[in-house]
Amino acid sequence: MNVVETSRLAKRYRRTWALRDCNLAVPAGRIVALVGPNGAGKTTLLHCAVGLCTATNGSITVLGDLGAGSLEALERVAFVAQDAPLYKYLSVRSMVAVTRNLNSRFDQAQAEERLRGLEIPPDRKVGKLSGGQRAQLALTLALARGPDLLVLDEPLARLDPLARHDFMALVMAAVAASGFSVIFSSHVVSELERFADYLIVLANGRVQMVGDIDDLLTSHKVLSGPAEESDLVGEQFTVVQTRKATRHAEILVRTTGESQLPGGWESDDVSLEELVLAYLRDPSASMLPGPLATDELEVGEVAR
Repeated sequence: MNVVETSRLAKRYRRTWALRDCNLAVPAGRIVALVGPNGAGKTTLLHCAVGLCTATNGSITVLGDLGAGSLEALERVAFVAQDAPLYKYLSVRSMVAVTRNLNSRFDQAQAEERLRGLEIPPDRKVGKLSGGQRAQLALTLALARGPDLLVLDEPLARLDPLARHDFMALVMAAVAASGFSVIFSSHVVSELERFADYLIVLANGRVQMVGDIDDLLTSHKVLSGPAEESDLVGEQFTVVQTRKATRHAEILVRTTGESQLPGGWESDDVSLEELVLAYLRDPSASMLPGPLATDELEVGEVAR
C-alpha cells in the first residue's frame, strides 16, 4: 500500500503553479523527508495530502485508495503545521478536551500521559507555553488521534536544537510503538539522516529525486582527482556536480557499480546533506526511478 500516491498532480494559485505534473508513490511504513527550496511546492503538496486544498489537475490518494480530504482519510491522517495552530487562550487541559470532542479515535489517556512526561502543566494557557512546548502539545494531540499517517510541515523550523531533538524523539518513539507512516518537510538537511529512511526532493513544483535513502546514497559517489582529467569522469559516469580548484576536482556522480575509475582518482561515500544540496543547486538534475520517470527517460536515468 502507498500512503500517498499522486498522478500528474498540479495546483495553481492564480497565475502561479505551485505544483506541476507531480508523480509520487510513497510506500507505507516509512519515515519520509520532503525537501526543497522555498517555493518548491512542499507545503502545497502536504496540504493536498491532508485535504486543505484541492488539485487544479491530476489526482492524489492516501492510505491506499482514499481520496485526500475524504471523511475516512480525515479520521486516519493527522497533520501538524509549522506554526502549530492552537487556541492560545485555552488551557492545555481544555485544548485536549476540544480535540477529544472533534476526533472519534482520540486517546485522552495517552495524551495526558505524554503531556505529564513532557512536564507541560495542564492548567497553563496555551499562549503562555514556550515554542517548543506548543510544538510538543500539537504533536501530542496529533498522535493521540491514532493516525495511520502523520504529516508534519516544517515542524522544526522555529525550534532550538534541544526542542528539535525532543520533538523528533517523541515522533520516533511513537512510530516504534505504533508503526504508522510519517511524512515531514524540513530545511534542517543535516538532521534528515538521523530520522528519515525515504527521501523526496521537490524543485519548481516537480519531483526532482525520490527513493530509499540507503539506495540513493549507495548509487552516488564523490570522485576526487586531477582537475585536467575531469572530462574523463564525465565520459564514464553521470555527473551531478563538479567542483574544481586549480589542480584538484571533486565530482559527485551517479554510479552503476560497473564503471572503473580513471587512474589517479579516488572514490568516497557521499553524505545525505551533500547529496541533497547538490541536487538543490541544479534543479535540472533529477533521479526518478521506475514509473516516476518521465516518458523521455529510461528507468532510473538521471536527467539534466
